[in-house]
Amino acid sequence: MSNRPRTIELALSQAVACIASESPRVDAERLLEHVIDRGPTWFRTWPDKVLTDDEDTRFQSLVERRAAGEPVAHLTGSQGFWSLDLAVSTDTLIPRPDTETLIEVALTLPLPANAQVLDLGTGTGAIALALASERGDWQVTACDSHRGAVDLAQRNAQACGLGVSVQFSDWFHHLPVQPFDLIVSNPPYIRSGDPHLAQGDVRWEPVSALVSGEDGLDAIRHILREAPDWLGPSGWLALEHGYDQGQAVRALFRERGFADVATHRDYGDQERVTRGCWRVMESGYAE
Repeated sequence: MSNRPRTIELALSQAVACIASESPRVDAERLLEHVIDRGPTWFRTWPDKVLTDDEDTRFQSLVERRAAGEPVAHLTGSQGFWSLDLAVSTDTLIPRPDTETLIEVALTLPLPANAQVLDLGTGTGAIALALASERGDWQVTACDSHRGAVDLAQRNAQACGLGVSVQFSDWFHHLPVQPFDLIVSNPPYIRSGDPHLAQGDVRWEPVSALVSGEDGLDAIRHILREAPDWLGPSGWLALEHGYDQGQAVRALFRERGFADVATHRDYGDQERVTRGCWRVMESGYAE
């Protein structure tokens, strides 16, 4: 990089040259926005604005860390999801746009106005908080087995002004048995040994939130095995999974006895979310 002081445009162009990511310009602009509390529109309006020495030093430090692979969300401490701005940390996954598919699916399901909803493995609280922001009458509970994630989700709920109950629980283990109208989850679903674990932002995220057995389906199997005990009559289960796991997950749903099983595609047209309904007859058995 050239000697300071630098203009905004020069600082951004040099940052883009340093960052090897899928979207280096976007990354550079997010980092500079974090430093000077101004957005891309302002950058384009005032490209010749000169950064102060402090701003330039802070920006250069963040660019160097991004160039080393550290996620932008960790560098700025936040990530946008749905309509929310959420704090993030190394205790959880960084919320991703593909997971918004799960929100869209949940919002289309035939649920009561005051639905009882459970988000398993909530992480930042993104899914639970997005649903609560759209359905103010829903009673949303979120849980996670990592204390750091529970604390983070609670802080995000407070910052967003949303009354989501965040609890510590290893999946269902510490939850009282009660009927939910909807259970949602973005569980770990990457295969152990997957080469993608050594690439990109996932290198900085907790392995326990990513990997789930040799085929990536261990957590999904566990949830499917236990979920009916926490679902009310005609309750729904919706799970995010890998782009190539749709067929296997649909089969697992049907084997467990779920009806109305369907898979929904994400913004990249990849199979991403499978849902099913737990229909109970008067005899007490699933249809």
